[in-house]
Amino acid sequence: MAVSLDIAALRARRPEGVDLAATQGDGLGCHAGKDAMRAAAEVASGESGIAETLEQFRKDYPAGPHDQPQSMCPAFGSLRVGLRMRRTATILSGSACCVYGLTFTSHFYGARRSVGYVPFNSETLVTGKLFEDIREAVHASAKPEDYDAIVVINLCVPTASGVPLRLLPKQIDGVRVIGIDVPGFGVPTHAEAKDVLAGAMLKFARTEAEQGPVQAPRNGRSERPAVALLGEMFPADPVVIGGLLEPLGLSAGPVVPTREWRELYGALDAAAVAAIHPFYTASVREFEAAGRPVIGSAPVGHDGTAEWLASIGNACGVSRETVAAAQNRLLPAIRGALAAMPVKGRITLSGYEGSELLVARLLVESGAEVPYVGTACPRTPWSEPDRVWLEERGVEIRYRASLEDDLAAFHAFRPDLAIGTTPVVQKAKESGTPALYFTNLISARPLMGAAGAGSLAKVVNAALANKPRFDAMRAFFEGVGTGHAAGVWQEVPQRKASPKAEAPKKPIGEMA
Repeated sequence: MAVSLDIAALRARRPEGVDLAATQGDGLGCHAGKDAMRAAAEVASGESGIAETLEQFRKDYPAGPHDQPQSMCPAFGSLRVGLRMRRTATILSGSACCVYGLTFTSHFYGARRSVGYVPFNSETLVTGKLFEDIREAVHASAKPEDYDAIVVINLCVPTASGVPLRLLPKQIDGVRVIGIDVPGFGVPTHAEAKDVLAGAMLKFARTEAEQGPVQAPRNGRSERPAVALLGEMFPADPVVIGGLLEPLGLSAGPVVPTREWRELYGALDAAAVAAIHPFYTASVREFEAAGRPVIGSAPVGHDGTAEWLASIGNACGVSRETVAAAQNRLLPAIRGALAAMPVKGRITLSGYEGSELLVARLLVESGAEVPYVGTACPRTPWSEPDRVWLEERGVEIRYRASLEDDLAAFHAFRPDLAIGTTPVVQKAKESGTPALYFTNLISARPLMGAAGAGSLAKVVNAALANKPRFDAMRAFFEGVGTGHAAGVWQEVPQRKASPKAEAPKKPIGEMA
């Protein structure tokens, strides 16, 4: 169904509703600066409702102590969620340089489908023609034989300019249309951008379920009450969690973000929700609106699993006797796995996936000394059990941690192993300290139950054992310069300014 929209009126208002300076020049506004883009968005709100959206972002994803951690473009999180779903098309609206970077990163991480793109220039942006182009692209793509849903994502410039995705049709021939704004000046991290789309989809699915019967899960409904799992996990973890829930008479439900639309209904139908990753604030809001209790933390290590089983049992009405029997059955195996693979050494840990506190708990229970944990995500109610447990054991936790925080911790605590983001790993290895990249080498392994204890300890101990190799390499290259003085010299060369830097600068008016 087409949207009734007065395009002429929209065009007439657009010049007053956009910061023209922010849409001109290199990058079509990418370099205008966060404050300028946010100010432009507030002015350009109109039909887009972006002022309300930004206010909701401020509540859902609070900043501080730093405004925004250094990370990849936040929109990658929403793009990733859409690209991993069956029968879902994704269309980006943003500057060409941003779209190129996002699609490149997506394919680097294994996307096997095309990303739609609606290009624009200053004229189409200011006149409102960009919205018309987006609407035409959505109508052209909405083929029910191919798709259940189409996701349209506004990047920074269209968001700042007030392109009103909320005025797109909600459905076209049965294909759902989900329009979201994911600006870098409003969403702090790509992890939280996953929640932006997951929450929007849950809201849409909840509305559908309230209106009448909906599609059943692909494998049918579970005979036992299910616990939906919130947060992207290693594929083995939901299976392990299902095994932990079985003695309670429960089952593991869908993982949100889901892999197809119908799983959203199954997640909303669950008896409870386990916020494995604690930053999915918009998604939690939809589950609570559906009357589903939400439980924080996760079944990691001995203590974490014991507490989590008790919380799940309480939320789902399982008797204390049944919970105690499940704990007595499951916990000895986890304690045994931890004892069989101890970790000895001091480890600093940081990342931007949202599971940093869970990994830290598992390392501490494995015997490691963990003086510092930095996470790019904010403090939320669903990570409180982990914060309390870690701080009781002397771990310093830094929410919204910056690269400077993580590097300062590395220099202050002088760890035997640094687990962190790429620049932290680089700095550690330059200093001769073993290091592991959190995203590829830690979060890509099981963490739950006995399987998590053994898997994590194996990779961490292998890295710790590499210290002699780093010492040998540093000794071999002792005396070799770095940077401009790299190499072996009789006389170390002095850094010289480039000819361009030495050339006198002419006033702009004298340029040819």
